[in-house]
Amino acid sequence: MTAEPLHHAEDDPAGILRVLPERWHEQFLSEYHSALDAAHEVWRFQQLRELLRVWRLHATAVSNPDFARAEQAVRENRRDEFVSMEDAFPGWAGHR
Repeated sequence: MTAEPLHHAEDDPAGILRVLPERWHEQFLSEYHSALDAAHEVWRFQQLRELLRVWRLHATAVSNPDFARAEQAVRENRRDEFVSMEDAFPGWAGHR
């Protein structure tokens, strides 16, 4: 019988902090510590894993230099700079 790893290496909190821009550190650490405390309850451990996965994805996005420009374009509703989900993933709307 093989065991499933507790978390993937890329979901390591120290690794997330290395990638995450400093302005996000305080929020990440606050949420991480809360989830870690809650994970003492066995049924809440999965929430810790999910939090780490979401923050890893967030860190990857916000560390990309193009992210801030894309975020601003969304705020300004400049739709011509984006591909619609339907164009990128035909049939997407019907699967939601």
